[in-house]
Amino acid sequence: MKSFKTQSKRVLDLMINSIYTHKEIFLRELLSNCSDAIDKLYYKGLKEGLSGLTRSDFQIEIAADKKNRTLTISDNGIGMTAEELEENLGTIAKSGTFDFRNEAKDAKEKDDVNVIGQFGVGFYSAFMVAEKVEVTSKAFGSEEANVWVSSGTEGYEIKPAKRDSNGTTIKLYIKKDTDDEKYENFLEEYEIRSLVKKYSDYIRYPIKMEVTKYKEQSEEDRKEGKPREEYKEAETLNSMTPLWKKNKSEITADEYNKFYKDTFYDYEDPIKVIHTSTEGAVSYKALLFIPSAAPYNYYSKDYEKGLKLYTDGVMIMDRCADLLPDCFSFVKGLVDSELTLNISRETIQHDRQLKLIASNLEKKIKSELLDLQKNDREKYDKFFAAFGLQLKYGLYSGWGMNKELLEDLVMFKSAKEDKYITLKEYVDGMKDDQKFIYYGSAKSESAVKSLPQSEKILDLGYDILCFTDDVDEFAVKMLGKYADKDFKNILDEDLGVSGEDDAKNEEDKDLLTAVKDALDGKVAKVKASTVLKSHPVCLSSEGEISIEMEKVLSKMPNAQEGVKANKVLEINVNHPIYQKLKDVYASDKDKISDYAEVLYGAARLIAGLNIDEPTALTDKIFSLLA
Repeated sequence: MKSFKTQSKRVLDLMINSIYTHKEIFLRELLSNCSDAIDKLYYKGLKEGLSGLTRSDFQIEIAADKKNRTLTISDNGIGMTAEELEENLGTIAKSGTFDFRNEAKDAKEKDDVNVIGQFGVGFYSAFMVAEKVEVTSKAFGSEEANVWVSSGTEGYEIKPAKRDSNGTTIKLYIKKDTDDEKYENFLEEYEIRSLVKKYSDYIRYPIKMEVTKYKEQSEEDRKEGKPREEYKEAETLNSMTPLWKKNKSEITADEYNKFYKDTFYDYEDPIKVIHTSTEGAVSYKALLFIPSAAPYNYYSKDYEKGLKLYTDGVMIMDRCADLLPDCFSFVKGLVDSELTLNISRETIQHDRQLKLIASNLEKKIKSELLDLQKNDREKYDKFFAAFGLQLKYGLYSGWGMNKELLEDLVMFKSAKEDKYITLKEYVDGMKDDQKFIYYGSAKSESAVKSLPQSEKILDLGYDILCFTDDVDEFAVKMLGKYADKDFKNILDEDLGVSGEDDAKNEEDKDLLTAVKDALDGKVAKVKASTVLKSHPVCLSSEGEISIEMEKVLSKMPNAQEGVKANKVLEINVNHPIYQKLKDVYASDKDKISDYAEVLYGAARLIAGLNIDEPTALTDKIFSLLA
């Protein structure tokens, strides 16, 4: 028995128990090693002009023996001599593949050779699930075979063995089950198929296994309830050729759609497919999809964003969140790139490459969405109905940081056209005398159009953006301006339109002061308005906090009582109610209080605000009517 060539047994113990998060990773690591061994032989054939070595000659085989609790993985790659077994497996973190990568990286055949391993530790992940490991190998061109045997930190031994052809066979003696771990699952056909599909589906060589199949039954056997006869047949478990590595011209829309639905478990075709590749400071291929509908949990805390991350066709991470900004978290897909990984190959070692890829993808996604908006508006409207809220949250949560990214993607319903329009389309449609981008906030488009202030704005020929989501007004506050145009809430006290009469307010100053005093601090101001047309009264606001923002903030957990809009009660000077107020004030000033309460209550209802004491208000209404 030989000891491992390391300073301490603790090193191997660390490799086995600490580096990898999930035990199932062992199969990915061993299959990747098999692929590397085949690539080395293939490269040797290219370099030395060996005849008879083509890709179709190579394969990887898996065999599970439940009775004896063994899992065997074989390849017909380059194999190893006794010395190479000693050097590569007897020395932890000695990677023959790493040396080979350096040798082959500048070769003209490098596109045909994609070795995966880097650190020489992946093999030892086998000890997470196996109590003993046997590695039988015969080097290409050699007459001798040898077997390396180890039960972990105790050490290893190498002795002569028999093997008919070149290559390597790894035999794992699976650990006994415990209360916490069911190691026997790794011998189940379904589990093996699942892990190959998840991690190693795109290894370029066929991964074969004898799988259980069933013979067709006769009608008579079915009626008699006879069990179906089963048999074993070799089947290739992996797809081998990644769809994203094919030329776009070779892929049909049906193939893209099928890949998306099979991979991301959606029953609808995606709205948009983005297939892109980049060469340069960082090289990668990406296949992204914009779903047709939001997942059931999309707007919940349970939803996890991220793209699948591959290196040379081997999946490293199922959801790499760093590849997508939160505002584009709806995007599904994958990235394949030769990134610098950490020692476990489960996470990225340095984030510079990742940040560069993420930045490129961000720009690409925006570009493709704008293209969809311009050339297929019906599809873009469908996309926005599903994910527009996320874009608006992106504007708000970034404190304006994502302004340039998102301002041309967000849309709002138009009060004039009753359809989604972009901010650019709104500005392009503004009249020459229009100063502001007007918006109104309410529960629905019809409620916005019903607001008293809407009548004047629409009569002037101006459009109103309908803000029906809680985040809308907060988002445009972060946006500030669009195309040098300020946003203006139609519930602002100053709408910036002609017709507001300061003289009238001065003339009836005493009346308006009496109404304000009667309301006892409920409003910051009472004013006579010439902006209102058919409506007698409304509430507007002054300052940064609007009436709609007050509603939203009041619904939040731990809402601060002091966060209130400075409300302004506006009374239409051209409505009969205004003359009635003047008459009451002139004849019986004490009654002005009841009229003030009724007008204020009506204005609150129009604005969508609650009435604190509805019974008291209705009593005043009935008293006045009587």
